[in-house]
Amino acid sequence: MPDVPEVLFVCVHNAGRSQMAAALLAHHAGDQVRVRSAGSAPADEVNPAVRAVMAELGIDLAHEVPTELSHADVDAADVVITMGCGDACPVFPGRRYLDWELTDPAGRDVDEVRTIRDDIDRRVRALLVELTATV
Repeated sequence: MPDVPEVLFVCVHNAGRSQMAAALLAHHAGDQVRVRSAGSAPADEVNPAVRAVMAELGIDLAHEVPTELSHADVDAADVVITMGCGDACPVFPGRRYLDWELTDPAGRDVDEVRTIRDDIDRRVRALLVELTATV
């Protein structure tokens, strides 16, 4: 059986977009995909509005902690999806890189964050179909 693909989501603070993307992919993929997230300058905690909108879907981020991006994270990933981390994201040969232009949820109200979450969810579902498609 082939290896399970590993996806790394990266944003600046690892407190919003990348946390939502990782949680949504893990939720939809189960054990079909390994998922991690990190930030180039991690915050102290996950954005409260992000926790709230994810809880609406039954996804609990209360125990998630923003983590710092490492070279090992990128080295282990098959797909690296950046969300505004700029030049702080290391590039390794043999990895697939995607850049998702998404609004940063920092300072946004719950309604705005819900819209961002729904955009991420659509992208994650499409990525999952692609990653799990049989040849």
